[in-house]
This record gives sequence, C-alpha cells and structure tokens, in this order.
Amino acid sequence: MVMTPWEFKAESVSNCNCDYGCPCQFNSYPSKGHCDAVVCMKISEGHYGDTDLAGVRFGAVVSWPGAIHEGNGQCQPFIDESSTPAQREAILKIMSGEDTDPMATVFAVFATTFAKVHDPIFAPIELEISVDDCSGRFRIPNLAEGSARPIRNPVTGKPHRARINLPTGFEYDVAEVGSGSASAEGAIKLDLNDSHAHLAHMHLNNHGVIRHRAA
Repeated sequence: MVMTPWEFKAESVSNCNCDYGCPCQFNSYPSKGHCDAVVCMKISEGHYGDTDLAGVRFGAVVSWPGAIHEGNGQCQPFIDESSTPAQREAILKIMSGEDTDPMATVFAVFATTFAKVHDPIFAPIELEISVDDCSGRFRIPNLAEGSARPIRNPVTGKPHRARINLPTGFEYDVAEVGSGSASAEGAIKLDLNDSHAHLAHMHLNNHGVIRHRAA
C-alpha cells in the first residue's frame, strides 16, 4: 500500500495523571491505575504530501480506564481553527495512524487503543512552549487548558531538572520532565494538579522518530 509521505518537527507539552516520571514511559502501569492526559503541540516545519504543515497547532484529550495498552480508551482531537481544510485532513490522518508504518509513532500506537474517537474540534488554540525551560501553557476555549513548569526541590525550592531518554521510543528521543496541571470540559473531562508533565522536541515521519544523535 502506497503511503502519502509526511514529516514534521514540533514542540509538545503533555500532562497526565501519573506521578512525576510517569511509569507508562517505562512500560509499567500508570500510577493511579488508569490514564487521563492532554497534549498540545505546534509544528514548526513539516508537510503531508504537498500540504505545508508549518504553524499548525493541534492536540488531544485522551483517557483510558486502565493501562494504555489494555485499550478501551477515548480521544478528543482538536486542531486550531486557523488551519486550512487540507491541513486538518492531514493532521487527522496522521493522528489516526494512517500513512504510517504499524506502531511507528505515538499516533499510530495510541490509535489502536481507542474504542471511541470523538468528532474533532476546530477552535482557537493559545499555546506557549519552551522545552529548554520546561515550561508551557495552552488554552482551548470551552475545551481544555493547562500549564507545565519545572519540578521544585522540596528543600531549596530550586528547579529540579530531570529528563527521560527513549532511544527506541515512538514519541520523542528526549523529554524534559516537569509538573503540570490541566482541566478539560468537553466529551472527556479531567482535572489534573501537580502531576507528571513532559515537554519535547518532536521530529516524526511515516517511519517513526527521526533521531539526531547516536542511540
């Protein structure tokens, strides 16, 4: 089957209900036994076939009753309303795992675990991300909002820097780990406070994560 070639670079911020570090990143079970999360990202450069994806903001609110790999999850995709119809179609295909090698990206993996994908929402997305500073903020009116910040040392109050490196991961190569809070009020409702967050530079294509250093 011939795939439409795609590739993009993006910055992402994610917040889930796990404790800092998120056991799911290490193929273990989520801290609370289930998974609720929201992720938001902005593409700096990229394409889907002949469609330019630069500047597109998008994300999803997701929820699973148990561990992600056990399935029965839900997904509420959202894309910035300033995107073109062609960009929206491209992003939704990528998010659904189309035109991607099996299990090659976080989108393709997660798509196999959803029992319900709600209709996408097209709305304005306010988004600020600084991966190096481990800080981010997003807001989608009447749907979701959240923020991420560095973990603080409980004694000194200074920022505590921690990273996750996944040399064979399907989402990112290296992520900065922080503390996040988020809420969502759409088809999937969640309320997170001072739980796991991670921010990352993403570089993906049809075949998975593109790495820029030796594994």
